Amino acid sequence: MPTMKNPTIYLDTRGLSEGRLTFTDVVIAGIAPGGGLFVPESLPEFTLPEIQVMAEWPYWRRAAAVFTQFGVDLSSDRVDALTKQAYGSNFDDSRIAPVEPVGDMHVLELWHGPTSAFKDMALQAMPLFFSEAITVKRTRGELDSDFLVLVATSGDTGKAALEGFADREHTAIVVFYPAEGVSDIQRKQMVTQHGNNVSVFGVRGNFDDCQSAVKEAFADAEFGRELHDRFALRLSSANSINWGRLLPQVVYYASAYADMAGAGAVQPGLPIDVCVPTGNFGNTLGAYYAKRMGVPIGRLIVASNENNVLTDFIETGVYDIAQRGFITTPSPSMDILISSNLERFLYELTGDAEKVREWMGSLARTGRFQVDDETLRKIHELLVGGFVSNEDSLRTIAHVWNEERYLLDPHTAVAWKVAEQARGDRPMLVVSTAHWAKFGTDVFKALRGIEYSQPMPDDAEEFSGVELLHHVAAMAPGAAPIPSGLAALEGMKERFTGVVNAGREGVETAVLGWLER
Repeated sequence: MPTMKNPTIYLDTRGLSEGRLTFTDVVIAGIAPGGGLFVPESLPEFTLPEIQVMAEWPYWRRAAAVFTQFGVDLSSDRVDALTKQAYGSNFDDSRIAPVEPVGDMHVLELWHGPTSAFKDMALQAMPLFFSEAITVKRTRGELDSDFLVLVATSGDTGKAALEGFADREHTAIVVFYPAEGVSDIQRKQMVTQHGNNVSVFGVRGNFDDCQSAVKEAFADAEFGRELHDRFALRLSSANSINWGRLLPQVVYYASAYADMAGAGAVQPGLPIDVCVPTGNFGNTLGAYYAKRMGVPIGRLIVASNENNVLTDFIETGVYDIAQRGFITTPSPSMDILISSNLERFLYELTGDAEKVREWMGSLARTGRFQVDDETLRKIHELLVGGFVSNEDSLRTIAHVWNEERYLLDPHTAVAWKVAEQARGDRPMLVVSTAHWAKFGTDVFKALRGIEYSQPMPDDAEEFSGVELLHHVAAMAPGAAPIPSGLAALEGMKERFTGVVNAGREGVETAVLGWLER
């Protein structure tokens, strides 16, 4: 195990924060004043032997090693205890994030947690560290309020955050999701959530509308004062803008390399390529930080669906959503035009908060920014972009099932197809972000050879989301079984039915109404 590090200090990508902030400071704050994101002032380094030995450890210990090296300002005993709690019996595979060979590629399965999506990898840990940080600061007399966690979700973060924060002391959580932009299973997972400190609202709009409204609420000083004065609450975030969400995502790339090296899938020290289905860029950023800290990763391949703003940006250095329409796809967790974590990546490439502030300001004002030639050169050294059409993503699901007897969800299908297109001589790791059963309708269409744009056939039109899963399972015998948590949704009562208008006022009115109940 790496030795205990001094606490890491965190910087603001826009250079507006003051003071020397540590992990417990930034995990509670969520977002920096002025809208910037927190990044570590320095990055740790792992040696190859330190990475290889992880293959002999349980996953919680791998996570503890990474957290410790990143200078989390908690005792090593507490870090061990919290990671052990986070990655335990709540996962349906003791390996937590197994790497499976599929054909001539490898798949990193990140969906064995309680909500069957990769967000569990961070959101089983982050709420524990969040609560621990509150406890520490209360003990020191540095804190006298509780926290309200606001979340915008494109589908998976919402349920994972609700599950992680449900009934935790000193916190409440409100989730906003695009009312017409998530799968039936995703919606049911959220609106049936248990817990006395949770609430869920649909938003009339897409994910970017949700995310923008939540960000505007964070920036509204008057709203913050009202929450504090009336309810003794401060705001924080569980989206991947929160560093506490991002750090756990670094872990599974180190873990995956250790497992691949241990299994002989890669010669220790030689790099692997990694293909990530990407929307908000946090998962790719986790791989980038893993590469920076010494994990032998070659190319970072960014796989997009038809909302391919990132693919165009990687190619041209121009991020432009001003004239781009929002497209609904079979991979809704990637239906994002404003990729928030790209800001962290740009800061890491430039170290220039003024440039980042200028670019993000231009994006907010005009829907567009363009990086300089030197930054674009650095992007091309690190990233490869590709995108997949709606129809090709479904065809990929069918192809991989027919050829390999491995059932992909639509997000993983996007990554698989781009990985096939971008393959070189290195071993390829495809990041699988959700269990196929989260998206039963589109997997059903794929296996039946029905195009995404076509309606469901008459014999399946009336199936509920859960009923459809059983039909898919019958069509794909031997596929990963339906998780018990999804199978149980059919009989659960929907607790949250509210739908609000997009925009800051809709979010703030919903939050205040719920707190006043």
